[in-house]
Amino acid sequence: MLEADKEFAGSIPESYDRHMVPMIFEPYAVDLARRAASFSPSSVLETAAGTGVVARAMASRLAPDTRYVATDLNQAMLDYARSQQPSDSRVQWRQADALALPFEDASFDLVCCQFGAMFFPNRPAAYREVKRVLKPGGRLLFSVWDRIEENVFADEITTALAGIFPDDPPRFLARTPHGYHDKDIIRGDLADAGFSRVEIDTLAEESRAPSPHTVAVAYCQGTPLRSEIEARDSGKLDAATDHATSALAERHGTGEVSAKIQAHVIVAMA
Repeated sequence: MLEADKEFAGSIPESYDRHMVPMIFEPYAVDLARRAASFSPSSVLETAAGTGVVARAMASRLAPDTRYVATDLNQAMLDYARSQQPSDSRVQWRQADALALPFEDASFDLVCCQFGAMFFPNRPAAYREVKRVLKPGGRLLFSVWDRIEENVFADEITTALAGIFPDDPPRFLARTPHGYHDKDIIRGDLADAGFSRVEIDTLAEESRAPSPHTVAVAYCQGTPLRSEIEARDSGKLDAATDHATSALAERHGTGEVSAKIQAHVIVAMA
């Protein structure tokens, strides 16, 4: 992972929440919230909370007196998340590094993280921090994307952009969001951090969007892929987005589009 892969700033948070969240994150947020509620936690920590899609999904499922702390490394993402959920006083928004959590030992019943572990530079260290702040018998509940070939739009956009930048193709999507999918590696990292029972479910969902252009804008302008494109040619962002749109339209048509997405959902016991 490159340092720029962690930068969600500028116009990215708003574009991310407008396009990426409904297209690929909401179905898994609903599933994660359902699983979290089934554990009846009294205190929940969310890491890599992004623009707050999981916190919003949790709102109607957790008990009114549940303590919920949502953290993210990127203050810009947290600011946007807070603006989308200003009335829920149960949620505390706090900037925090998942590798150095600013909480006391045994503070939470449940730690959840939707599609954030791929961005951790040292995953066993991050999991050790989670284990430290979990109460005995607490759970870590998190999700990661499966390999890029199982996530059609991301794969097709990556291939399309290689046609514009053949000498140095942008590989953010394959390298980071879809770069931590091996279940044996995930189990090994959790074991290194001291977690015992580990359960992994692989869930396929359908990604839907009003048009190929919506998909292209979501990935090319609503993720750090934008920075990767602009680093190669600052004037080619729109051209790259249009090229990705054309590639998607060739495969899926010009109207409403849908394609497979797939992720692993993991529960680990402290």
